[in-house]
Amino acid sequence: MSQDSVLVKVTSLAESLAASLGLELVDVEYQRAGRTMVLRLFIDKDGGVTLDDCADFSHEFSQLLDVEDFIREHYTLEVSSPGLDRPIKREQDYVRYSGRLVKLRTFELLPDSAGNKRKTFLGTLIGIENGIVRIQLKEGQLADIPLNIIAKANLEFEF
Repeated sequence: MSQDSVLVKVTSLAESLAASLGLELVDVEYQRAGRTMVLRLFIDKDGGVTLDDCADFSHEFSQLLDVEDFIREHYTLEVSSPGLDRPIKREQDYVRYSGRLVKLRTFELLPDSAGNKRKTFLGTLIGIENGIVRIQLKEGQLADIPLNIIAKANLEFEF
């Protein structure tokens, strides 16, 4: 089974389990680390996840993976919170985190409202409409960024 196929199946199983436990699956990574593969799942809930949440999810998901038995390579399972710089992946995340400080990186250069071309945008997330993410940049300009060219987006910790 290819890495992409593993990711699709793991994501489907993990989303179902997370929902049943009152958790949200934020992200899944399946990548090589040295000689072995690492399957990382990031979970969250309102108020943040605890170590017990991660341990409970890990235990139940590990049993589920043993039953399904579709990952042929040796792997290590890691479950954790997404951290303070939580990734923003889905359209609903852009709605949910409106008003928060975010950092977006795009696949290509885009101009902000002042005409400055850049690939990295740091500012307050205004929201998303019709697949266009709008942020108020720290320098004051606005940026409208098509969702499909965002390479990476994260919340930024505000001091």
